[in-house]
Amino acid sequence: MKKLLLGLFPALTLALMAWGYYQAIYVAPTDAMQGEIFRILFYHVPAASVAFLFFAISLLGSIGYLTWRRSRPAWAQVADAWALSGAEVGVVFCTVVLTTGPLWARRAWGIWWTWDARLTTTLVLWLIYVSYLLLRRFAAGPQMQTLAAVLGIFGALDVPIVYMSNRWWRTQHPAPVFGGGEGSGMDKSMVEPLLWNMLAWFCWGLLILFLRYHVERKHQQYAAEEAEEALASA
Repeated sequence: MKKLLLGLFPALTLALMAWGYYQAIYVAPTDAMQGEIFRILFYHVPAASVAFLFFAISLLGSIGYLTWRRSRPAWAQVADAWALSGAEVGVVFCTVVLTTGPLWARRAWGIWWTWDARLTTTLVLWLIYVSYLLLRRFAAGPQMQTLAAVLGIFGALDVPIVYMSNRWWRTQHPAPVFGGGEGSGMDKSMVEPLLWNMLAWFCWGLLILFLRYHVERKHQQYAAEEAEEALASA
């Protein structure tokens, strides 16, 4: 049963990605103001949402590691694996956001980049988690995981700032589409394609996340075995 589900989920994910593409390109109407470039929305927004979700997973994993590192070392390693996996996949999707955003901005605003609040805080978020991954890759010693967990928690604090930036400050970005007050919202013909793409990208991200978590747990097991062999031969 488990193998069946493991085989069905990737197939379902690919089907959703194809269906989302069809919805974004052929079903959603062309925006009257922006034209075809508007269709980047169906990739830009889902990528940002998924990035936020995986940074939240990294946050919970980091908290779990700091909580259990002394009392329950096995649990702490599981939490650390989730923290690293969430950070890596989150950086991938945040990179998609920072790539699609300037492509959209060039046509919508006439510039590739401007230091507005949302763009700047998103770049800071990306840089923090890239620093987290560099720390995990190049640092050594027993304190590396602890330092990484602290940095992961610090980085996650920027997520609500990014989300609220166009509410707190005047930015190039428009007012919030959903929950932005009177006059906000999206035409129903565009909402359904957006929701399909949100679901597709969410499933795609989960698939990558679980694969990365599995690889990290294997890496932890190999490292533990090597440490035991080193102690036995000493």
